[in-house]
Amino acid sequence: MPVDYQQPPAAVAQVQPAATASFEQQYEQARTLANAGQPALALAAYGALLARAPGNVDVLLGRGIVLSRLERWTEAEADLSAAARAAPDYADVWFALGNLYQWQGQPARAADAYGRAAALRPNDAAILAAQAQALRAAQPQVLMGSPEAAIAAGYTWVAGLTGNWEDVGAGPSWNDQTLSVRHYMKRGSIGFEALRAHRFDQTGRAWAIDAYAGLWQGAYANLRYQHAPAERLFPARSGRIELYQSLGNGWEASLSGDLLGFDARVNIYGISLARYTGNFYVQLRHQNIVSQDARSSGDRLLARWYYAGTADSYLEAAINRGRSDDPLSLGGGRARSGGGSLTWVHYLSRDWGARVGASAARSGANGARERGLTLGLQRRW
Repeated sequence: MPVDYQQPPAAVAQVQPAATASFEQQYEQARTLANAGQPALALAAYGALLARAPGNVDVLLGRGIVLSRLERWTEAEADLSAAARAAPDYADVWFALGNLYQWQGQPARAADAYGRAAALRPNDAAILAAQAQALRAAQPQVLMGSPEAAIAAGYTWVAGLTGNWEDVGAGPSWNDQTLSVRHYMKRGSIGFEALRAHRFDQTGRAWAIDAYAGLWQGAYANLRYQHAPAERLFPARSGRIELYQSLGNGWEASLSGDLLGFDARVNIYGISLARYTGNFYVQLRHQNIVSQDARSSGDRLLARWYYAGTADSYLEAAINRGRSDDPLSLGGGRARSGGGSLTWVHYLSRDWGARVGASAARSGANGARERGLTLGLQRRW
């Protein structure tokens, strides 16, 4: 009986379904597409990731950056803001928000976002440089001409103690101290100061309220009231008002008036012109001092270098000259004076700052010489 012979069946190939890429692999692929200049594919990849993990902060950050590069501002801000709400301690999110606002021409909002990132990563040079650039571009939206007017983002209080010692040649040296605390708000600041001075073998004390307030676009004001109950070295009452106005292209002008309530009232009228350029601030100020029997005038040239690229630390130099005309004086009714100072303000950390200064001056008809030293410490929170 014939045997029914069959060819053995060919081996069947084992077909394995393609393995699904992991979330991490898809995320890296999306980043690669974004960095390779393929935004459309990157957006599709980030969209697929968000379908798998809605609200993932890293994915929102990545898609927000791509949308920013495409200038789809509203969508980009929505993604980045959602990431910031979900992870407020994520420095990269605040840095990306800062870039978004900077590219839109909103330097004040950019400076605030960069400040949040800098508070989280205080030693990141890229963040600090971006913050400094935004602060400069935000002028005069951000008040930098007067360091007391604005504080680094993330802080609302600063307290300080400053002491000054002066060698006036003949006689005992002079000294004075100022203890201050200041609160910063959205449109300015208000501070309280306690002052003490020891001169001519007398000691005087006073207190003051000093405020900065934002006004219209590019303008802000400084208001100050000071009271001395004992009326010794300080005027019984004194007040000050100064109005600052931006002129565009980094220029700023101000007008000021001071009233000193001594027995013979003294009025001081001032005008200044300043310029911001790069990391430098330069100001020229002229003042006229008017009392019942005398007239004086003075000029001061001040230059400040923000060497760290932030509004915190700077080196400041100033030179001044003055002339007084007193018809009752024994020196012919006219005397000249002049001097200079050098001040270094440096933040040792994000919270602690120090001030060191030295000055020299020549005053009066006899050319009396004075030398001074200033030391200070600040803490912000």
